[in-house]
Amino acid sequence: MSTSDHSAVPAPASFAVTVADVELEPDDLDPAQIVSGDPVVTGKVLWESADGRQVRGIWQITPGVVTDVEANELFVVVSGRATVEVEGGDTLEVGPGSACVLREGDKTVWTVHETLRKAYHISY
Repeated sequence: MSTSDHSAVPAPASFAVTVADVELEPDDLDPAQIVSGDPVVTGKVLWESADGRQVRGIWQITPGVVTDVEANELFVVVSGRATVEVEGGDTLEVGPGSACVLREGDKTVWTVHETLRKAYHISY
């Protein structure tokens, strides 16, 4: 934990999961974010800080094109492929093993070529 008062909240138990095997739950995708296709989003929060400012989990999206406004995020792609266009920035090609950092406020367009599953850490 990165908070200065470690006595306020006990540290979570250490754990390991096989990212590919974690059962995911349906996650909302605002229809206004869909540019094309019929993408479906699922996910699973594995850990969240007591103040809600740090979240770690697994997220998946099926093929299609969607827009998003990003949080501060580090993720690693476990499977699938996508092109992430960052408005005013680079176009990122991500696939298995790719580590990606997105900045809070980045406006993105995700073109998901193959169902993409990632493990992530978000900070707000």
